[in-house]
Amino acid sequence: MTVSYKWLQQFIELTEDPEQVGKMLTSTGLEVEGIEQIEAIKGGLDGVVLGTVLTCERHPDADKLNLTTVDVGADQPLHIVCGAPNVAARQRVVVALVGATLYPVSADGSPAEPFTIKKAKIRGAASEGMICAEDEIGLGHSHAGIMVLTTDLPNGTPAARYFKLEPDYQIEIGLTPNRIDAASHWGVARDLHALTGRPLCMASVDDFNVDSTDFTLDVRVEAPEACPRYAGVIISGLTVRESPDWLKKRLKSIGLTPINNVVDITNFVLHDLGQPLHAFDADQIAGRGNGDAAYQPGQIIVKTLPEDTPFVTLDGVERKLKATDLMICNGNDDPATAGMCIAGVFGGKKSGVSEQTTRIFLESAHFGAASVRQTVQHHELRTDASFRFERGTDPNLPIYALKRAALLIQEVAGGKVTSDIIDIYPTPVADFRVPVRYRNIDRLIGINIEHDEIARILNALDIRQENITSPSEAGNDAGFVAVVPPFRVDVTREADIVEEILRIYGVDNVPLSPALRADSLSEFPTVYVNQLQGRLGEMLAGNGFFEIMSLSLTRPAYHEAIRSVLPGADVTLLNPLSDELSVMRQSLLFSTLEAMVYNLNRRQKDLKFFEFGKVYHQKETAEGTRKYVESMRMSLAMVGNQQAETWQQKSRPVAFHDLAMAVQRVLSSLRVRSFETQPTDSPLFQYGLTYVVNKKPMVSLGLVNPKLTKLADLKQPVFYADFDWQALMKQYSGKAKYEEVPRFPDVRRDLSLVLDKATSFDQISKLAHQTERKLLRNVQVFDVYEGENLGTGKKSYSVSFTLQDTTQTLNDEVIDKTMQRLMGTFERELGAVIRK
Repeated sequence: MTVSYKWLQQFIELTEDPEQVGKMLTSTGLEVEGIEQIEAIKGGLDGVVLGTVLTCERHPDADKLNLTTVDVGADQPLHIVCGAPNVAARQRVVVALVGATLYPVSADGSPAEPFTIKKAKIRGAASEGMICAEDEIGLGHSHAGIMVLTTDLPNGTPAARYFKLEPDYQIEIGLTPNRIDAASHWGVARDLHALTGRPLCMASVDDFNVDSTDFTLDVRVEAPEACPRYAGVIISGLTVRESPDWLKKRLKSIGLTPINNVVDITNFVLHDLGQPLHAFDADQIAGRGNGDAAYQPGQIIVKTLPEDTPFVTLDGVERKLKATDLMICNGNDDPATAGMCIAGVFGGKKSGVSEQTTRIFLESAHFGAASVRQTVQHHELRTDASFRFERGTDPNLPIYALKRAALLIQEVAGGKVTSDIIDIYPTPVADFRVPVRYRNIDRLIGINIEHDEIARILNALDIRQENITSPSEAGNDAGFVAVVPPFRVDVTREADIVEEILRIYGVDNVPLSPALRADSLSEFPTVYVNQLQGRLGEMLAGNGFFEIMSLSLTRPAYHEAIRSVLPGADVTLLNPLSDELSVMRQSLLFSTLEAMVYNLNRRQKDLKFFEFGKVYHQKETAEGTRKYVESMRMSLAMVGNQQAETWQQKSRPVAFHDLAMAVQRVLSSLRVRSFETQPTDSPLFQYGLTYVVNKKPMVSLGLVNPKLTKLADLKQPVFYADFDWQALMKQYSGKAKYEEVPRFPDVRRDLSLVLDKATSFDQISKLAHQTERKLLRNVQVFDVYEGENLGTGKKSYSVSFTLQDTTQTLNDEVIDKTMQRLMGTFERELGAVIRK
């Protein structure tokens, strides 16, 4: 949200510069993200000052030039050669100093080439500046002579101050959703008032007057829950034209484009006070005659229209309404012609203000946040008005804002108020009443704040105190009831009141105690999951992986492709942003594939990704109800080449074992070293493995099914691993076991085993460790051979066995006995033929 520094000064005196104001706002919770200077004219008249011509004489070598001395407030007057015919001594003039850059305009008003003032000699005479005409500094078109001023300002005064062209500053505030009360200059000024104690200045509306009641409207609200308050007034005899300079300047200062004087006033009041308004062409409201003599009261009905009713908005787009969309309608019975405006969101094409408009109905309402939010999400229409309504506006502001806007419209467009103010407010919104205890304020903030200071802060925030009790009266229950105005939609709990006190008191004013400590009602976890994720991420990054973070929303079509392996029903959004993002994901696979497609389309061919993310599904309970389940997963994915080509080695495509190695590094980092492997039967993979610990699957990995990669528009083969993060955390132990580095050497022995093709290396490894638990340290396969000479259905594994005793050096007798025992087991259990 953008506010103007000068505009804020209409509400509160600011002696601080914009940077200081930015720091003050940030300290109150309105974080300032940037401050940008706005020049009233190009260059801002920087280096241009007021001066007085002390002397003026003809140039001895040029009839049309004059030699002048000019006092510009410096130690010495400047010598300036001037060619203007009207220059004379004792004139107050505008002087451009040496180094100033001027941005002149041409006679037709178009910008001319800028130039910079330099010291020069003109016909032999020194010139140390320039006395300016209005076109030379961009303030007009005339070049008949220099500008001669009438002013008591001292010499050296910046010309921008004299012409009231000082720069303004755009202050960009990162407004959080809960602080909609600050979505206006008035709202921001309220925080500055609470912080500084300076008085607020709000424009008076005492001059508002109903000139006549010649025109009336029959206004009805048929959906009071979606429109708690609806107000309006008719202004007749106005002229729609270009806005005056002051109004255009105000709107431009916050980045808005002026449209016409009536619409600009509604936009001005919105950003001034935070109350959205809408102006209807009153002559377009059904039930009205063609002239005043034939006038018949029209109707405005706040209601919903049937599903799929067409409605053309101000941007010329025809939209199909939902049956829940709140509409401002006229008295027509035909729904297709009844709608005039989508309430709180966007106006209609036919009822909008145009150059031919002479009478308007000015609307000021309080629409329900839920109703507006639902409409905004369905139509994907986000406007300045809907931004405020869907978060909650002040129900007590519409009448003041209506009067303020009516007075301003009369000022810039003429006209008279020709109806009483219509105000339909059957059930006023009550203040929030929040019980607060002083001891909880002290406990949450960490220090004891004087009760008088608490009262001052709350009073400055328009929060009243009732039923105040002191510690002497009520002990630990001493406190008060905070009465919160309804425009503070975010302050409904005791903790919210404490937060309000703290943000104005100042977090920086809370000292840090030498014995600072924190209390917690929950037990500390045995495993710090975030720290573990961080360490694991660093390990993976060191091995060439990049972390991705993707949306939890996904396409329903993805789930349909893998429905058989999903743990439950989809979690579907009630108000999705689009049909493409209408369900919560049940797998990280497709968000990973989409990230790969995005990078591959940008010529990033070799990718290694990892992600920590949550997945969601619905589960049916024993009672027949549905329960939402949220679980944490981790994924690895690889595509392209394992490594780039170098002079030492050629590149090669990623293979299954590259991913398996990365998976085992993850398991090793989590101290999961004992696991079983089994082929995966998941349709996610064309082939792959599942690692199991205590009969619980920890991770499945393999080559992603080409049908699934095609669904994500990915043509390359992708290797993917899906970890059950929560199951891994149950296996992880923060305790480390340390062993002395062995003092005795290890011994390697190799065997060549001819086995059935169905026999896996995993079976060999498990059987070897079961047979020799004491001495066997490692089993590795270093060659696999298949050929006709081995026989049908046979293959040969070349396997190395590493033996080591931590207490003594192994001798040949022990080694041979161990190997004989291993060979006997392989022959007996696997039918192996030992090639010797």
